[in-house]
Amino acid sequence: MVALVLCLCLPALAVAAATPTVDIVKVHGIVDPALAGYVRGTILDAERDGSTVILQLDSLGSYGDQAASLARTIRSASIPVVVWVGPSGARVAGGALFLLYAGSLAAMAPGAGVGPGIPFDLGEASEAPGDAAGRTAQLVALAPGAQATGDGARAVSAGRALPAGPALAQGAVAMVAVDIPGLLAKLDGQTVRAGGREVVLATANRIDRPVDVRFHEIGPFRGVLHAISTPTAVYVLLLLGLWAFAFELTQPGFGVAGIAAALALSLAVYGLSVAPVHGVGIALLVAGTALMGLDVVIRRVQWLTLGGATLFAAGSVFASRGLVPAVRVPLWLIIVATAGSVLFFGFAMTVALRSRERIHTAQVGLVGLVGEARSDLNPEGGVLVKGSLWRARTMDGTIRKGSRIRVRAVEGLILRVEPESD
Repeated sequence: MVALVLCLCLPALAVAAATPTVDIVKVHGIVDPALAGYVRGTILDAERDGSTVILQLDSLGSYGDQAASLARTIRSASIPVVVWVGPSGARVAGGALFLLYAGSLAAMAPGAGVGPGIPFDLGEASEAPGDAAGRTAQLVALAPGAQATGDGARAVSAGRALPAGPALAQGAVAMVAVDIPGLLAKLDGQTVRAGGREVVLATANRIDRPVDVRFHEIGPFRGVLHAISTPTAVYVLLLLGLWAFAFELTQPGFGVAGIAAALALSLAVYGLSVAPVHGVGIALLVAGTALMGLDVVIRRVQWLTLGGATLFAAGSVFASRGLVPAVRVPLWLIIVATAGSVLFFGFAMTVALRSRERIHTAQVGLVGLVGEARSDLNPEGGVLVKGSLWRARTMDGTIRKGSRIRVRAVEGLILRVEPESD
């Protein structure tokens, strides 16, 4: 009986083991550490499975040498890695061209574009002629491995973006495919080099040989890190974090605004470590925000607010000075943020501080009065005194819900209470 079961199962296992696998990996946006780590990890997983990898690429470049480092991983992979610029409307430029030519075959979709290769680093608007020539030479050397020509890679690197037709005619890519199914059909049976050997691709389903196609996208954690790794995202997070922090200073204890400020500022700090933002500009932005906040505290929303808004706007412009337009903080956003900061500190914060003072004045009048605990105070909770609900903290120990309390002091916007014996 056991032998019969093994005889029936072994052919099925052999078929399953022989089933080719294709991993479609979506690579969208600037090549930063988060995106590079995701692609690198996916390729390593595919090597363990013996899969063919197709990178669906749409990127305007990279930060620093992230693309060049990832290209080395792609070129040294033991499995075929096909790079397809798609779908229609996608574009590959700058450092991302290294990913295109590091693969086993370079392809693109009609309506997509490849090039130019300058600037290689999106954090630098200009590149020295010697560096540009060196990058072009590296692309030319990589291109034959992707079944492209050196002349095609040189044209893409030095010129403008090429659409699919001219790119194919000049040898900048080896294949044009409309979509993923069309690409899989064209790739099936093609011979490419991978891991120093010739490999025949099996990418299309056949009656005698099905293909398992798996789609991959960047995970939520790395996706968030990838999304905030642009100067614009850093700018917005820093602005929201500073606003939330300023508002939290007007509130008792540590509330939702404080949590939001901590989260936004933490993400902004990570973004600052990745995105090419000038530190002097960020310092001016923070100083301008502090001046506007100080003006609210001293009740003279005039010269300090004007000076703070000027510093804020100057810092916002300087923060992305020298960056390429693709990643520069847009001027309209700087104008909106500057006007919003003036309104926030000149109106919203002023109203919040006056409201806090009115509450504090009312609380001082509660000292000595008796009330009732509306929740367990351990040590904080809610108490009802003189018909209103207040936040309170015990002087010592725990007070149970429903117990009588007496107000002994006021700290900020919190009542200090103790149990009141009947």
